[in-house]
Amino acid sequence: MSAPPNVDRHADYNKPKLFLLSVIALATAGMAFGIRGDINGSLQAHFFDPVDPANSARLIGEVVGILFLGFAFAIAIGSPLLDFFGMARLLGLSAVCFIGGTLTVLFADQLKGSLPVYWVLWAGMLATGIGQGLVETVINPLAATLYPEDKTHRLNVLHAWWPGGIIIGGLISYGMGKMDWGWQAKLAVVLLPALIYGAMILGTKFPPTERVAAGVPARQMFKELARPLFIILWLSMFLTAAAELAPGQWVDIALTRTVGMKGIILLIYVSGLMFVMRHFAGTLAHKLSPIGLLWVSCFLASAGLLLLSVANSPITGLLAATVWGTGVCYMWPTMLASASERFPRGGALLIGLMGTAGTLSIKFVLPWMGGIFDKTKIRLAGGEDAFKALSGDKLNEVLGAAAQKSFQMVAILPAILLVVFGAIWLYDRARGGYKAEKIVADPGIVPTGN
Repeated sequence: MSAPPNVDRHADYNKPKLFLLSVIALATAGMAFGIRGDINGSLQAHFFDPVDPANSARLIGEVVGILFLGFAFAIAIGSPLLDFFGMARLLGLSAVCFIGGTLTVLFADQLKGSLPVYWVLWAGMLATGIGQGLVETVINPLAATLYPEDKTHRLNVLHAWWPGGIIIGGLISYGMGKMDWGWQAKLAVVLLPALIYGAMILGTKFPPTERVAAGVPARQMFKELARPLFIILWLSMFLTAAAELAPGQWVDIALTRTVGMKGIILLIYVSGLMFVMRHFAGTLAHKLSPIGLLWVSCFLASAGLLLLSVANSPITGLLAATVWGTGVCYMWPTMLASASERFPRGGALLIGLMGTAGTLSIKFVLPWMGGIFDKTKIRLAGGEDAFKALSGDKLNEVLGAAAQKSFQMVAILPAILLVVFGAIWLYDRARGGYKAEKIVADPGIVPTGN
């Protein structure tokens, strides 16, 4: 029997519970990100400084960077198969990966007898990244499906809980540090929310994606990949993600010495800005258009990164972080919403590929930042042997200057997009303004979820 066109196809699904489940899953990923931002320096000191101090920043950058390769892999593989496996199975698998990856890193010292510790950490971070990627694989098309008329706003509200999770994880990690708890105890906190949302999935009914609900065949979904504007947005995602996420994982190593306060405090502060501001994304997107909002974001992000590179006190650090945080605030969810609104027939695949681009970017940018940091510190010290001999204020001076150089280089990336997004913005205005494309469900098709 066909369903009348005006019937809400999602009436049988518990929208509030599904959205809450998505929020907890994303907050778990944010907590893990925030805690890693605080403990990366400890991981570097514990595992790599004793064996290779000259290259330890590059090594920790590679290990943390592999997480984003797992993230990208999960989205790239999971997105086109989401309708086949179902949202519930993939989101449940994400919880398993978060738990398994976290336990692997926690017990790396015990496991390193069978493998070099680099590869133990590599495996743990990879599993965690796959878990995070599966969260994005599910929750973004889920939100777009539940709220097809309000994608930009809803995706920004959902993604407010990415910085929300960073705040929770960062504050817990900072507080535990004040009580002299080690990095192992801090990282173990991630296990609790992963267990909670994993348990919530049991018995919860998930809807089909927007594309399946509208009866759009898979072959048409793949055809959307060849549209020129999607390719431009996909390539742009590499740069917007690098401007947001790479500096966020570098705050403890890079900023603590230059601004005279724990880098995690700046990350918590920026995350607070993002949490609040993402709730107003819908209003700003309506005034500027999503692409106009992205242009303004790139301008502020580039300026903020340049300011972070010269900040040398808590006050200048906070001011620079405010500019950078305001810039990167809307980037990730608005990029996803722009792709979904312009190419709704692309379904979960196109949203997933956008996420893949963003996470692949971090895989390469983090080691790049680490390489810049290492090369600069060796050059400023006068050679590798001279660097090893440094201590005290002179060591902090060299490391601070190296950190500034790494932020200056990343600032170039969002600046490039001012030209790209400016051209798209002008193109939209010439055609009468930005318009989201809509697909109408076939009333003769009544798809089922899982």
